[in-house]
Amino acid sequence: MKPRVAILLGLLFLSPAEGRAAEGYRVYESTAASVNGEVLFVSDVAREACFLRCAAMPGSKEEILSSREARDRLILDTLALQEQRKLLLGTVDNTTLSGYALEAESRMAACPSPCKREIAPGETREWIRRKLLLRDFFNRRVAVFVELKDDDVRRELARRSSATGNGAGPTREEVRDEMLDARIAREIRNWQSRAASKSRLILSPLEDR
Repeated sequence: MKPRVAILLGLLFLSPAEGRAAEGYRVYESTAASVNGEVLFVSDVAREACFLRCAAMPGSKEEILSSREARDRLILDTLALQEQRKLLLGTVDNTTLSGYALEAESRMAACPSPCKREIAPGETREWIRRKLLLRDFFNRRVAVFVELKDDDVRRELARRSSATGNGAGPTREEVRDEMLDARIAREIRNWQSRAASKSRLILSPLEDR
């Protein structure tokens, strides 16, 4: 994308003639990034940061991210969703969505951060739908190919036993689950890095908040 076009992306949502002032235009919305031509707005980044700050996803913990960190997270999600649409890989079960969305809405209602006031009705459910779609996509695209050998689990159990010096500790299944989760997370990060390296990303100046 030529620099001039990149600059114009930041002017997508300007007021018409009525909003024109002597010094120029009044900006209603600014862009944060363009991901393979798909525009992410500053409001999208703020919304992502708010949901993470409020731990809206059931089972998650509060994450306080800068605007740049939230944008980076949103870019990675966008890359995966673009691939999901292309491959038609990944689904969301309506019953699961309803349950997660209900708890997410309760979490947002209890969130002490004033950022939740900017979340419009229905946006929490849509955000949960996207996150569940991403989870299912990565389960089908990445996790299914991750292998963990019994010997690896046995060695890790032996290492932990020698480190603690007593019989108390996680079970074999707990260790296996931890190791598998770690390997899946690593492979997802690898997938994201490869996807980003092959993509057309344009970042707009973004003030940390």
